[in-house]
Amino acid sequence: MNLDLLLGLATALGVGLLIGTERGWSARDHADRELVAGIRTYGLSGLFGGLAALAATHFGFGAWIAMFVMLALLVVAGYLVEARRSGDHGMTSEVALLLTFLLGSLALAEARSLAAACAIVVALLLSLKERLHGALRRLSEQELGGALKLLFISFVLLPTLPNQGYGPWQAFNPYTTWWMVVLIAAIGFAAYVAIRLLGTRYGLMVTALLGGIVSSTAMTMTLSRLDAPKLRPALAAGLLAASALMFPRVLLEVGVVNPELLPALVGPLLAAGAVYTVGALLYFRHAAQQPEPADGPTFKNPFELGPALRFATLLVAILFLVEGARRWLGEVGVYLVAVLSGMTDVDAITLSLAHSAHSDGLRAEVAVRGIVLAAFTNSLVKGGLIAAISGAALARRTLPIMATGLLLGGALLLV
Repeated sequence: MNLDLLLGLATALGVGLLIGTERGWSARDHADRELVAGIRTYGLSGLFGGLAALAATHFGFGAWIAMFVMLALLVVAGYLVEARRSGDHGMTSEVALLLTFLLGSLALAEARSLAAACAIVVALLLSLKERLHGALRRLSEQELGGALKLLFISFVLLPTLPNQGYGPWQAFNPYTTWWMVVLIAAIGFAAYVAIRLLGTRYGLMVTALLGGIVSSTAMTMTLSRLDAPKLRPALAAGLLAASALMFPRVLLEVGVVNPELLPALVGPLLAAGAVYTVGALLYFRHAAQQPEPADGPTFKNPFELGPALRFATLLVAILFLVEGARRWLGEVGVYLVAVLSGMTDVDAITLSLAHSAHSDGLRAEVAVRGIVLAAFTNSLVKGGLIAAISGAALARRTLPIMATGLLLGGALLLV
């Protein structure tokens, strides 16, 4: 008997013992109850599955089927007896027992790591019974519908769209545009879930930080739509934190493509980001000193497609403008392209200018100014979104800090 076979059988037995341990622990308060399957039964079931897979290699797949049917008949008989005796019609333990057999077979099919990982997931899922049932009871019809709609547009509709350019200069890409729709919708739904799980203050900040890594502009739209008097300190902290993340992200991209530009960019971008960060911390401290709003967030719909579609339309329009300026004006239009591109996406123009300065002869000074101009333009656009979507109250809290950061960064650029 070789070592691989021994390891496979040991894994099959371990899979059963792990799942059986969880089942036995869950029923520890029912000592007077005769369980249909305990830790030993689960361990034997896993080992039985491994031996069935071993038998299949010698006697054919029919042997494995026969052994599985034998176990299944025993499980069904045990279920019927238990259901008649106790009136409990739950089938979780019985399904787990059959799954243990399958994982034991998997362990002998040269997939020990996969079998062990699946066993851990199964045991974890079984242990979360109370939490899952509690979450299900708290789940509203609106939340369930929102989650299903988001999954549909993400995993059903998005993959069917063509990933190629259409229209003038091939600037319109249906896949890329709809991906942005999915992004905005997903960030909005993530904000809703984070607020439900962590509360208003911490949920907003966590969402802002995570969403700002992906798209600070989309995050700005999402948070601005949540405006309410009790939420404004937390919203201001989240908006400034999301915007502050853009500056180190730009530096990281430049450092990967063209590190020679970093010395000229570090001062202006980090100075602006530092001002944003200080403002975010001050507002977060203010929000932490206030009691948690009793009426919860005002995010009524966890999935709203309308704002995302409007943003996608704006994105397409800007893409056409950027491409037209680049083609008609050439290098003379670098700054104009930077401004236009910065309205929607800083990453694309950052990577483009950094690459051009490295390989295509663009002067480093022009590239640096273009990148800073794009980043600052994007910040101005986010300020405009805050004012347009949320109104003057939230804008008064955030725009002065943003303006201070941009002025400081611009001054360092010109020094």
